[in-house]
Amino acid sequence: MPVGTQATVKAMTPEELVQVGSQIILANTYHLYLRPGHELIGRLGGLHRFMHWERPILTDSGGFQVFSLGELRKISEEGVKFRSHIDGSSHFISPEVSIAIQEALGSDIAMCFDECPPYPAEYSYVEKSLELTTRWARRCKEAHSRPDQALFGIVQGGMHPELRRESARQLTDIGFDGYALGGLSVGEEKRIMYQMMQECSDILPEDHPRYIMGIGAPEDLIEGVYHGFDMFDCVMPTRNARNGALFTVFGRINIKAALYAEDSGPVDPECDCYVCRNYSRAYLRHLYRSQEILASRLNSWHNLHFYLNLMAGARRAIAAGSFASFRKEFYAKRGEEPPSC
Repeated sequence: MPVGTQATVKAMTPEELVQVGSQIILANTYHLYLRPGHELIGRLGGLHRFMHWERPILTDSGGFQVFSLGELRKISEEGVKFRSHIDGSSHFISPEVSIAIQEALGSDIAMCFDECPPYPAEYSYVEKSLELTTRWARRCKEAHSRPDQALFGIVQGGMHPELRRESARQLTDIGFDGYALGGLSVGEEKRIMYQMMQECSDILPEDHPRYIMGIGAPEDLIEGVYHGFDMFDCVMPTRNARNGALFTVFGRINIKAALYAEDSGPVDPECDCYVCRNYSRAYLRHLYRSQEILASRLNSWHNLHFYLNLMAGARRAIAAGSFASFRKEFYAKRGEEPPSC
């Protein structure tokens, strides 16, 4: 899912997102609550109409953004008091408020309000955080009233396998339309990340959507699919694009590098996106070094196409019963071996 934090996927129009193959995008509850306000968006017909996007939208709960504020927020059983990063104004979000915001936005998938513990953190803190997340999840389900909007629970538990399993059990006992893993890709080693995927995959129901929040690198998506997960989001394709990092089947390249100054070839010789069909590495390097707006647009177009095409290939391989070969080939082109975990 491309990330449209402020009701826009940076540098891309909705029509262009459709062209690169996006089926669903993610929007940010916290940011849209602060600006322009969920009530305004509701009055204007909801998020789909507001941003001219007719396909599904998932909104996160705002939990990760609130908890990333550090000293600007205070957690209690009721919810979180925090100060806006925009103007310092005081606000309060509870599980009930988070659900009310997401219902006003009118997203197709809403997320439960959860606490995302820092990494690393003491075991006792993570355990208490897990229990709080479960209590908040129960309150979210009780507050949720839109039958046309799915509600997903979020598994926490830090990097402790037994806590991850316990969180997954508690959420499945409550019962949600789908389940997500939160609190990953926060600085842990990849082997630990993949271990957490495996721990939860064995518990979460296979007949419900399973979503890993905030991961990112192409190999993380491949391993997520390998461990039985269906949905992913990250700002990495567009953020990297704006910084000159482009993804190819052979790995990431830095288009700023001098070696591309006279390179007439496409970003990725195996890519059939609009950018690779029409523009050279040399031209993209020129645009970036000249600080042209078109650099962000073309780079974002390519990176999003790469990610969405990678996932489309994974779906085709699963349908054909050949995902193991697909995964092996993905790593072989990068000159790597698949992780053993």
